[in-house]
Amino acid sequence: MRLLLVEDDRMIGESLRSALRLEGHAVDWVRDATAAHVTLASERFDVVLLDLGLPAGPADAQGPRDGLDVLRALRARRDATPVIVLTARDARGDKVAGLDAGADDYLVKPFDLDELHARIRAVVRRHAGRAEPLMVHAGITLDPATRQVTKDGVPVLLSAREFAVLEALLQRPGALLSRAQLEDRLYGWGEEIESNAVSVYIHQLRRKLGADVIRTVRGVGYYLGAADPSVPDPAAGDAA
Repeated sequence: MRLLLVEDDRMIGESLRSALRLEGHAVDWVRDATAAHVTLASERFDVVLLDLGLPAGPADAQGPRDGLDVLRALRARRDATPVIVLTARDARGDKVAGLDAGADDYLVKPFDLDELHARIRAVVRRHAGRAEPLMVHAGITLDPATRQVTKDGVPVLLSAREFAVLEALLQRPGALLSRAQLEDRLYGWGEEIESNAVSVYIHQLRRKLGADVIRTVRGVGYYLGAADPSVPDPAAGDAA
């Protein structure tokens, strides 16, 4: 998943970014309200991890002055991106204000990383309209919590980035994802992107899961084929 971390404390930010990347996420990090506002207005993320006690940014900047303002501006644009507030503000009034401003969850510092990972999975699941924790399609079962994948009940060993590509495709089976959209799931800002990386991971997933599992629409992107071979695939012009 692609995450935006909004945190002004350098030590906390570096630790969180490293821990989240170890979980296979692409993590971008900004440190003030203005940078968060500008980034969210121009780029898409799966989840935003938002501190409330942020500096405003440059003195001449116009826009949100703290994390709560960033959240209100996001929701005012009718942007439904899931937001988890990560803050030291533990008063009941602060929690109520954050949730009423549109936060999907509220976690008080210091917190356990395993709990943060679980909350990220939960908000993504709710956002996708899924009640069940497992992602299942065409004999493939992916468990985001344990990061285990099986095909027809047989365990399949995937690298972190193979897992990230498969997870992205499983979130919306049948929906086309472009190469650029998949790259966003794999790389954060400043990370070097190899020109054929997505093609390599797709090839490896086909080798491990079956050649007909992931379909290609040339010049457009990739999608997961129909679970039932008798059901036509939703993307026309497939050239797998």
